[in-house]
Amino acid sequence: MMFEHVLFFSVYLFSIGIYGLITSRNMVRALICLELILNSINLNLVTFSDLFDSRQLKGDIFTIFVIALAAAEAAIGLSILSSIHRNKKSTRINQSNFLNN
Repeated sequence: MMFEHVLFFSVYLFSIGIYGLITSRNMVRALICLELILNSINLNLVTFSDLFDSRQLKGDIFTIFVIALAAAEAAIGLSILSSIHRNKKSTRINQSNFLNN
């Protein structure tokens, strides 16, 4: 694939993730949109690493760290979501008021 196509696809994924994160009312959907944003960033890291410095694997190694961070974020987010669902019986963002007593 050409460089511009990959960047366009990455921007498209990022914009879908941002739109979904802003407009979602469900916590699971917001978590999935956050994962979509992180994956579009990973795609950019790999693309620019291949374009500018193909002999060194700095961008590829950093992408592996971002994937590990995304996996940890998903595990923690799903466990928090499970706890909220157990206590509140809902995963809707607008029905949750975490700061009230």
